[in-house]
Amino acid sequence: MKAVAKTDVGKKRSMNQDFFYCNENNVGSFHNLLIVADGMGGHKAGDQASKLCVKSIVETIEQSEHTTPVSIFEEAVNNANKSIYDAARENIAFEGMGTTMVACTLVDGKMYVANIGDSRLYLIRESIHQITDDHSLVEELVKQGNLTESEARVHPQKNIITRALGIDQEVRADYFEIEMHKDDIILLCSDGLSNMIEDDDMEYIIKNSATLEEAGDKLIESANRNGGDDNITAVLAKIE
Repeated sequence: MKAVAKTDVGKKRSMNQDFFYCNENNVGSFHNLLIVADGMGGHKAGDQASKLCVKSIVETIEQSEHTTPVSIFEEAVNNANKSIYDAARENIAFEGMGTTMVACTLVDGKMYVANIGDSRLYLIRESIHQITDDHSLVEELVKQGNLTESEARVHPQKNIITRALGIDQEVRADYFEIEMHKDDIILLCSDGLSNMIEDDDMEYIIKNSATLEEAGDKLIESANRNGGDDNITAVLAKIE
């Protein structure tokens, strides 16, 4: 697996509250690990939440005695949730902070994914497919048939998250297992990318870039050109 990561503050924010982890090498029993976290909260709080999330997940995976990828991810998610929740209760400056998170690892031809919130993982093969589900108010309205996908993209409440790390004592993430093929490309991103670029345009940029590095730069350039309303993070990996 070859991977690259890019992040940018965007055009409207003064601070980047996104945080990523991109490791092509062993992390505990995982052969590789990719993470994107998008923090939320007052000044500095979201920044702290996303960093604490990634730090806790990586440390848990390094030390975990569990034997399956999903059970390791479950332990890591629960520990990260506790770390953020406790930090928010101990420091008034961090009150109410939380973060979305999407993570994956590739093991023996399969990709294992964990996500909570609206940071996304896409698989680009013949076409682009969103693997994760957004845990957001508008996504629930789409599933209920009350909104179309195009209406959801411009809905005034599209940033309301229904699940995140650090908000409650208990947390529920989604887990996926996907068979992978040679030359598959994976994109993990914060909503600062997915809200600014249509999926088809992301696919076009990725497929028409000479390298993952170029694709990452072009995705961020495009998101900023379309408004850059939020912090923008993209982690790209290709199966070799």
